[in-house]
Amino acid sequence: MGNSHPVLQPQFTQNYDFHRFDRSLAIHADCFAWMRSIPAESVHAVVTDPPYGVKEYDLDQLDKRANGNGGTWRIPPSFDGNQRAPLPRFTALSQEERERVYTYFNEWSETVLRVLRPGGHVFLASNSFLSQIVFAAITEAGFEFRGQIIRTVRTLRGGDRPKNAEQEFPDVCSMPRGGYEPWGLFRKPLPKGMRVSDCLNEYQTGGLRRKPDGNPFEDVIQSERTPRRERAIADHPSLKPQSFLRQIVYASLPLGEGIVLEPFMGSGSTVAAAESIGYACIGIERYAAYFAMSKEAIPALAGLGTADSQLSLLAE
Repeated sequence: MGNSHPVLQPQFTQNYDFHRFDRSLAIHADCFAWMRSIPAESVHAVVTDPPYGVKEYDLDQLDKRANGNGGTWRIPPSFDGNQRAPLPRFTALSQEERERVYTYFNEWSETVLRVLRPGGHVFLASNSFLSQIVFAAITEAGFEFRGQIIRTVRTLRGGDRPKNAEQEFPDVCSMPRGGYEPWGLFRKPLPKGMRVSDCLNEYQTGGLRRKPDGNPFEDVIQSERTPRRERAIADHPSLKPQSFLRQIVYASLPLGEGIVLEPFMGSGSTVAAAESIGYACIGIERYAAYFAMSKEAIPALAGLGTADSQLSLLAE
């Protein structure tokens, strides 16, 4: 990448508590304030797993999750003696809260547009309940909608019989059992008259990196629920598996150079994916406990191998 540590520049770390890894940084900050403080067009891609409904990652809601009192987080019953992880109740959001989601992501997108280089891509995790609201807010802010990445994964969402009428309607489910997770793919518009090849030459952005075997990056990725060994390293409620994250992080930098930004770092799984394949990444996290967790979790997750031969190649 030329500079072995492109993230270690004063404009990225001034006035913030941060932790340095091999090529990456974890920064304890609010992503809005941090992005407004750095120079424009400073990063090449954004890969993020944001608070889908915004509300569930308010500090009071995280406290309720931690002590088992619920709030937005639904504490599901145990199954076969195993206590299941809390799940956010996206369907419980009111119209006012849905409008808050739209406004939040619209303002967030305007902030991202400023710091992202022309032609830079955003990969954003969502869910089937709120993706239409979130994706509309992002495109309204000025991004080009470039499609969706479908992560196929069996979840415990949906498939239930009508509540309190299970015996009366045994052959009915209120909604489909979830089998995928949608990731929105967006691109900051290229300057007028500029071709993708011109953008690649000037900004190192504009396209997506092909797979290591030369085949195109695909918009359907077979995935899995996050392995227990990864959850044992990083106890975050929406931890995504390294087998999936390494593929989308790899694709985010078309020339394999530049800086990936994760504005909602959590315990650091996206930063770990970048570290594992030799990319530079900046992770921003406002919740102190998750920022502290990331210092140990990122190198541990980055060091994990994978059974997927393609991903083994990425990690080499």
